[in-house]
Amino acid sequence: MAFYEIRTLTRWQTFRLNILHGLFFLLSLLPLCFLYLLSDLCFILLYSVVRYRRKIVRQNLLSAFPEKTDKERRLIEIRFYRWLCDYFVETVKLTSMSKRTMKKRMRFENNELIQQLLDEGKSIVLMLGHYGNWEWISSIPLHIHKNPSEWGRYQIYHPIENAVLNKLFLRIRGRMGVQSVPMNETLRVLMHTKQEGKPSMTGFIADQAPRWLDIRLWAPFLNHPETPFFIGPERIAKKLDFTMVYLDVQCERRGYYVATYRLMTEQPKDYKDYELTEWYARLLDETIRRKPEYWLWTHNRWKRTKQLYDKILDPETGKLHLELL
Repeated sequence: MAFYEIRTLTRWQTFRLNILHGLFFLLSLLPLCFLYLLSDLCFILLYSVVRYRRKIVRQNLLSAFPEKTDKERRLIEIRFYRWLCDYFVETVKLTSMSKRTMKKRMRFENNELIQQLLDEGKSIVLMLGHYGNWEWISSIPLHIHKNPSEWGRYQIYHPIENAVLNKLFLRIRGRMGVQSVPMNETLRVLMHTKQEGKPSMTGFIADQAPRWLDIRLWAPFLNHPETPFFIGPERIAKKLDFTMVYLDVQCERRGYYVATYRLMTEQPKDYKDYELTEWYARLLDETIRRKPEYWLWTHNRWKRTKQLYDKILDPETGKLHLELL
């Protein structure tokens, strides 16, 4: 089974999916040098004409880097939008990219750490962010020398509301051997794999803003003393006794990325609640500060504040009164 998907498509949706997938495939056959020319054109349209979420991006950069000058932040902004357009065409390229090409353009360092953990039968919670081309991270199985039937290779995703686009991205993301699992199915799938006696590695992109009802932790992040974070990956690691590893991604040059595995802990139960998530926040902070233009600044990351959270929280019952929002 290539991925876990609950929703089924109608005949009309399936027709649209096949047409869209065909267009992606034909476009992906172009060499990346031509696709980057298309990216340059998209940058002009996205940045100067459409002005896609420029207000949010500028506010995020200002609040994250108040010590930088306006000129420095504007340069990051422009570089970010250029990279964002590159991300789009690189994702399209994934539709037909060969495994050989992928291995050249998306490299992983410290692979021996992952290989050793899996060979020892240990499962891994892989922590990463929306940094670099996270779609290409799905090529991890190409670098692991282990029979696919002997280990689980998962990436957790939040289903896209548009069912056709959702199915399209599942097809693309599964080309290199990773199985996509909806967020609400994560624990069930990982427990099932563990019961089968198989080790697994599961990628969690945990830098998005959680819903009000899911907020349990406010951690320092990018000059914000209180940023809400998902604690699900840490909870799963502790419940199932999985090793936690951070993936530090860098962009070497246009279209070439390198990701380094950094061991966090093999004993997650030894840590107090939320300590590991706070550690992840610090690691991601360091990654972003190194080259901020490769993080997804269009997310309204700080739309939920601790001040507003305290306002809608009932201190006696611990319940949130969302009607006050």
